[in-house]
Amino acid sequence: MREKLEFWLVLIVARPLGWLPRGAARLVAGMIAWVAYCLLGRLRSVGERNLALAFPELSSKSRRAELRGVFRSLGRQLAEFCRMTRYTAENTRGWIRTEGLDHYLAAKARGKGVLIVTGHLGAWELSSFYHSLMGFPMSMVARPLDNRPLDAYVNAIRCLHGNRVLNKDDFARGLLTAMRQGETVGILMDTNMTPPQGVFVDFFGKHACAASGVARVALKTGAAVLPGFMVWEQAERRYVLHFGPQLVFERSADAEADIVAATQQCTSAIESWIRRYPDQWLWIHRRWKTRPAGEPGIY
Repeated sequence: MREKLEFWLVLIVARPLGWLPRGAARLVAGMIAWVAYCLLGRLRSVGERNLALAFPELSSKSRRAELRGVFRSLGRQLAEFCRMTRYTAENTRGWIRTEGLDHYLAAKARGKGVLIVTGHLGAWELSSFYHSLMGFPMSMVARPLDNRPLDAYVNAIRCLHGNRVLNKDDFARGLLTAMRQGETVGILMDTNMTPPQGVFVDFFGKHACAASGVARVALKTGAAVLPGFMVWEQAERRYVLHFGPQLVFERSADAEADIVAATQQCTSAIESWIRRYPDQWLWIHRRWKTRPAGEPGIY
């Protein structure tokens, strides 16, 4: 009963937003995001704590401004997701562009598969969706939502133009198969993990437990790894899907050390993009929750 109620509550919001013109949908979604910012004190506290860890040089006023920007960004993404069923390659041309597509095409041409390292920055849902609209369907690693009807609804939209969803709980096998077939897989690699699935690396000057699966699969298969993010460019008033240069991993006699080093490269790439667009990253996630043995908790 609860699952059905949650599902219909989402539809009550999503359907009207999907019918509205894009500007009106973003305005309404922005209002919803502002209400969430005002009411969700616990998430605000996590966000303020994270921003203080990452940017100790900023004043509390500046950090609160960045956090409000995060909720604005979430509002934009809510509006886009609710309208994605209406998007085509033609009607998105005026307000989405790509940059660095040559990096992706070169990686794809190698024929060993492509792993796109991304995170909860900007419009991550629209990013993979637009990738399929451009004619490059991909797989994405995602944890199933606890609400099964809602999970099916969200995945149906994600996969409208050929994308596939790999279950995060059993993605290693799917990743290996996809790389052997020369496919593309996007992985959100900026969430808190726990050993042994994660290893500790540096993230904004603090130890953070990051998923090591990308490094393990890339080192095993020779797949290309490159960062990819869709962010809102305020000066242009449109989204830009950025592809960065391929990350090159070193190999040595110490396989585990190579995995940690490669995972650090991926994490450093994500950090560099967050620093460019700090008001578009999901600071309300407890990214530093897992601590090395003997270190006190952060939250």
